[in-house]
Amino acid sequence: MSNQSPEQSPSIILDGGNSIRPQKRIFIGLLIATCCLLAILLGVLWYVPYVGLTNIHPDLPLILGMFFGLLSLVAVGGVLFLILTILLGRDLFFSKRLRGIVVKIIFPLMVLVGKIFGVSKVKVQRSFIEINNNLVLAQHLHATPDKLLLLMPHCLQFHECPVRITGNVVNCKRCGKCHIKGLVEISEKYHVGLAVATGGTLARRIVIEKRPQVIIAVACERDLTSGIQDSYPLPVYGITNKRPHGPCYDTQVDLDRVEEAVKVFLNVQPEAQPEAQPVAAPASEARWQSQTH
Repeated sequence: MSNQSPEQSPSIILDGGNSIRPQKRIFIGLLIATCCLLAILLGVLWYVPYVGLTNIHPDLPLILGMFFGLLSLVAVGGVLFLILTILLGRDLFFSKRLRGIVVKIIFPLMVLVGKIFGVSKVKVQRSFIEINNNLVLAQHLHATPDKLLLLMPHCLQFHECPVRITGNVVNCKRCGKCHIKGLVEISEKYHVGLAVATGGTLARRIVIEKRPQVIIAVACERDLTSGIQDSYPLPVYGITNKRPHGPCYDTQVDLDRVEEAVKVFLNVQPEAQPEAQPVAAPASEARWQSQTH
């Protein structure tokens, strides 16, 4: 199923080899812009009441300036730390907390900053999903098969299929008209859970019932971002679906990428390539060599 070459590890395929991909560039650019705007805002908040604070006490402007300066340093330091984690793809002790800050604080701010600079919400959502995936991978999480859940949208199912799979994906007849067949095969191959949800409410109920340690979720950008936010602190690795026929209609998913993600979180080691055995010389040639010696 996978076209992965022997030299490439699953993590390199999943995070793009820690290269500066377009989604990362958008995120880092908006992150720096947000930090600069925050620093300017703190400066204005300090400068505007400067005269009034002096009338109260001559040291108050200095105290307030030091406080805002400290906040600016913390913001800049956090941004630099986050960028290093993204670029290096390593757990720098605080990647879990950084993911929480990105999910709860930075992403909503970046949507607003994106509007100011003309960056569409979909692009911001894509960059958020990729950065979230990098931070999840940086934690080097490993789960047992019963604690890993593949959570899929119902729109992956062929629109004319009469079989109901939201209650139990095993009901799939594996006709091959949609990617549910391939997902069921991945689920059975690695003994991991697989569920199909028709919406956010059902998805949340499935997560509560299954209680996974790691989720590999497939959806559109909007549903993935909201799902990642709703599921925090539960780690969610997000994969955007393909929509050749439009949104929510016979969508598709990169099955190779799903399987590689499963391998990473199950810590499945790549199979060793068998060493080439030396070819034995024909008997006639062996006799001729013995006679010459």
